Amino acid sequence: MKTIGLLGGMSWESSLNYYRLINQGIKSRLGGFHSAKLIMHSVDFAEIEELQRRDDWDASAQILCHAAKGLQAAGADCLLIGANTMHIVAPAIEQTVNIPLIHIADATATAIQAQNLSKVGLLGTAYTMQKPFFKDRLQQHGIDTIVPAMNEQDRVHQIIFQELCQGVITQESKQYYLNCIDKLIAQGTQGIILGCTEIGLLIDDNDTSAALFDTTIIHTNAAIDFALTQIS
Repeated sequence: MKTIGLLGGMSWESSLNYYRLINQGIKSRLGGFHSAKLIMHSVDFAEIEELQRRDDWDASAQILCHAAKGLQAAGADCLLIGANTMHIVAPAIEQTVNIPLIHIADATATAIQAQNLSKVGLLGTAYTMQKPFFKDRLQQHGIDTIVPAMNEQDRVHQIIFQELCQGVITQESKQYYLNCIDKLIAQGTQGIILGCTEIGLLIDDNDTSAALFDTTIIHTNAAIDFALTQIS
């Protein structure tokens, strides 16, 4: 089994889910007492969140690149960034280390293509919905994305940072997200990307008939696949 390196803490609520899903997946596939070989570097999200608000992605990249080099030195065979937004700095990380970075958008595109879909809605932080790093990556795979109206994006973003990252789950916010999903489906999307690793804490397949692509689940499954491939 290969060792997974996880850049976590963004937020620790979703990193906890990453750890659980990866270990559950390894146990499900191998059985017995098997668990994942996993190394995590958990950052202080307060520092990252402030840099996000300041639009200082270079400073964010420096923090995560330093952590990535540490994970590589500790024996990680691959890297995961446990947050959609921070894939903004994925190119810098890829240039810093010699081990593969499993990109969350590539894994998501593969899952969407497996269902023969080409037009999806995207929910996430304002950074993920508005900046091109995620949408352009999907477009490279032939997948078009639609995001909510700007005022709706503000509320979606607010719920992530003020509630989900703080471990707060409310029925009101769940209904708001479901309403956003309904509007995106009405615009012709064939499925919905839960493009923030905390959104899966709020809604899942039991809440809507829309095809959901939970990036946390997709990303962890891609890591499990990598970990269990034979080393040549």
